[in-house]
Amino acid sequence: MEISRILDLFLFAIPSLITGVIAYYFFKEHTKNEDGRRRFLLKKDMQVNAMPLRLQAYERMALFLERLSPSKLLIRITPISSNKEDYESLLIQSIEQEFEHNLSQQIYISDKCWNIITTAKNATIQLIRKASMLEKTDTANKLREVVLTEMMERRSPSDAALSFIKEEVSDLW
Repeated sequence: MEISRILDLFLFAIPSLITGVIAYYFFKEHTKNEDGRRRFLLKKDMQVNAMPLRLQAYERMALFLERLSPSKLLIRITPISSNKEDYESLLIQSIEQEFEHNLSQQIYISDKCWNIITTAKNATIQLIRKASMLEKTDTANKLREVVLTEMMERRSPSDAALSFIKEEVSDLW
């Protein structure tokens, strides 16, 4: 009698065990799906709130690159004296100050875009330094002339970076 009673209990327990396993699996999947849905909604809300900040960062970096363009930089910053070294320092200092003013924007734009902007800044500084080292560059006005002539012959580094920003912003839509 004892064995038949254990067998009966075992047969009654099998359906409840199966039901318990199915319920456990269902609730586990349901919880997982709900968690994923909440994360998706949270991410969607964050993107809606962050999009204006990201666009503003791209706008500020576009403005920085426009101001960095050698033709606009040389028109905006005129030489104080005829000393080319002083003018070179003034130009580079202006570029560095403007860059430092926009440093916080890097958290809103992609790393690749930030690297391209930094490269454009460094290339522009390098262009000014190389023009200053030329033998024919003996005054600040001659430095302006040499840099402007160089920019007529090739595309400025800031133009390439600005094109990349426009492309990246168009991908946001």
